[in-house]
Amino acid sequence: MDIRQIVMVSVLRDPIVNNLCELFECEVAFNDPGVGHFGLENAVIPIGTDFLEVVSPKEENTTAGRFLEKRNGDGGYMIIIQVDDFKDSKGLVEKNNIGVVWETDLPEAKAIHLHPKQMGGAILSLDWMNPKESWKWAGPEWTSHISGPITGVDGVQIQSDNPEAMFQDWLEVLGNPKSSKEKLKIFLDDTWLEFILDSDGRGPGISAFSLKAKDHDTINKRAAELGFISEGMICLGGLKFYLA
Repeated sequence: MDIRQIVMVSVLRDPIVNNLCELFECEVAFNDPGVGHFGLENAVIPIGTDFLEVVSPKEENTTAGRFLEKRNGDGGYMIIIQVDDFKDSKGLVEKNNIGVVWETDLPEAKAIHLHPKQMGGAILSLDWMNPKESWKWAGPEWTSHISGPITGVDGVQIQSDNPEAMFQDWLEVLGNPKSSKEKLKIFLDDTWLEFILDSDGRGPGISAFSLKAKDHDTINKRAAELGFISEGMICLGGLKFYLA
């Protein structure tokens, strides 16, 4: 299993999407009408064969809207992990008594969204695709929109006032993959999750995305020109972006 899609939430979709595309030289592949079910609009951007999504509320009283209020602005919102055996993954969720807030069961895609209050830090979605290399949420033409120096998701950093407990909860739900209790880090097949102490007072949530990238120097130079460098790091949309 691996992180296949990372999701940001923003008060306004298009300004953040434009900034991301300018910074990382990427492009939008799909605006999914299905997210209207949640009162949202979105944009899905391929980064290699992984994905970066931005969602924004377009209705009152949405989960995303409440999240923006709770964390005082834009930030990380959701992590979508592609699993190898959906039945086994769902069984682990049930074994740990985690609620499912949304589910889809299609021949080409299955997914469950776990209750964010129980997991903490982010909405976690466990997804399965047929065929494995496909990705329904990015639309039918996503491979033709792959561009830029970002080649995939490396990892996600999540902050909490009790990172040890959150680390343990996520570890058990994911089936106890390889991990480091000293670093509070979970190692999936080729991606990772790390749990850190809340240092900015925004409360539990995603604090950083780490992206696999070519040509770090050019990206960092462009980030500086665009005004996205803060304390030596790329900061955009309420998140830090690390380059791996």
